[in-house]
Amino acid sequence: MEMGNQHPSIIRIQETQKDVQAIALHVTTFSGLQNDREYQKLERELTKHLLQLDNIDTEGKADIQQARRMVAQEVGRLLKELEQNANHPSRLEIEKLFLEAQKMVAQQVSCFSGGKACITDETSDCLQDIVLRLTLVKTGGRVHLRKARYRALTRLCAVQEIIEKSMRQQTLALPLSSEAHPCISKINSTICEVNKAKGNLINVLMNLDAKETCGHLARVLTGLVLELDAQDVSGHANIRNYRKEVVDEINVLLRYLDLEEEGSSASGYDLAQNDSIQKIEQVNRHLAELREYLLKNENSTEFCFKPKTELQKLLMQLDEVDTGKNPCIREARRRAVVEVQASVAYFDLKEALWKRQSFCHQAVNEHPSHKAVWDVLGSLSRLQREVIGFHGARTDKSYMRLEELLTKQLLTLDAVDVQGDECSKEARKQAVKFAQNILSYLDMRTDEWEY
Repeated sequence: MEMGNQHPSIIRIQETQKDVQAIALHVTTFSGLQNDREYQKLERELTKHLLQLDNIDTEGKADIQQARRMVAQEVGRLLKELEQNANHPSRLEIEKLFLEAQKMVAQQVSCFSGGKACITDETSDCLQDIVLRLTLVKTGGRVHLRKARYRALTRLCAVQEIIEKSMRQQTLALPLSSEAHPCISKINSTICEVNKAKGNLINVLMNLDAKETCGHLARVLTGLVLELDAQDVSGHANIRNYRKEVVDEINVLLRYLDLEEEGSSASGYDLAQNDSIQKIEQVNRHLAELREYLLKNENSTEFCFKPKTELQKLLMQLDEVDTGKNPCIREARRRAVVEVQASVAYFDLKEALWKRQSFCHQAVNEHPSHKAVWDVLGSLSRLQREVIGFHGARTDKSYMRLEELLTKQLLTLDAVDVQGDECSKEARKQAVKFAQNILSYLDMRTDEWEY
């Protein structure tokens, strides 16, 4: 609809439409819940525009009625989308996991703000478990779910880092006596304030203290830095270094407070734009091309078993990827490593089977159980080739067939009677492990994980 010498009602509808379009982006990216202030604000604004449209007099004109109806439908759609975003099953799962972590942190780190901390390895392990479960929450590429997951992950990882550092050193040490220099007394008192600030920071990150805010805590910490900078420590290198350690500790805490702004940045939650993810994807593409070539030529008489050199290069490239302590990037790299290792394992077994076949005349006196294990390994090699080329879902018949065949091979190995032969016993043990790894790999390829 174009502006011009139009009916006043049309102009009002167009103005309302512009306001609604401005709100639409906030609705699409809304990552909170129904009890959040932002949700209530957006709902209130959309309802207000709906009432404004209701009060526009169409004077019975079809074009005005049509224009009003279209904008009203858009408002209704946005209200529905807002509600769906807040109540999406994945969003509720994210909140459930965050509340689980919140409860645990509140119970075990409640005394942190008093300058002491009752922290155990169990606390850190439990947090790590929740972080891993968060990385497995499906977002389907939806912006609001990615934002919610990213926000929860960054906060939990920050708290985890604070806790792990405190496990190594429950409080900042007080290595210098206040008698050595007048400034040391001030630095020591600042250390106590920093330890209390850690507890307050955890409360802010985990939404445990409604009164404390990131802004207020940032001002407090910045004030401590300014007070330390004002101390005259010239000519005392050891005291200057002591002060620097405390300032560095404060700056680390200040960086954690930047998480709120990072969560609103598309470069933060949209990992497809992340440099590390792009490097991992590049390795994945190279691996896919390499696999296709190797699998196509593996039975050629000219084929030489030297693919591991290229595959090892890919592992080295992945090892150099900076995960930035981001659990999603870490998981993406782990999966890429597993993909490469699966190819290495396949060609290792293929080479071993080829060598065995070439020198079969040397195995005349081979123990029957040892031969039975190698027969199973031959079947596992053929099945692993299929698994490597499988790109379906767990509901596919091909998946169920592969899972059933791999399970049968495990049962066959279990039925092998080694008759006390140590070599056969070790071979069976390795074969069982190999089969289990293929099953785990198949399971990983079909769990629909996404970053």
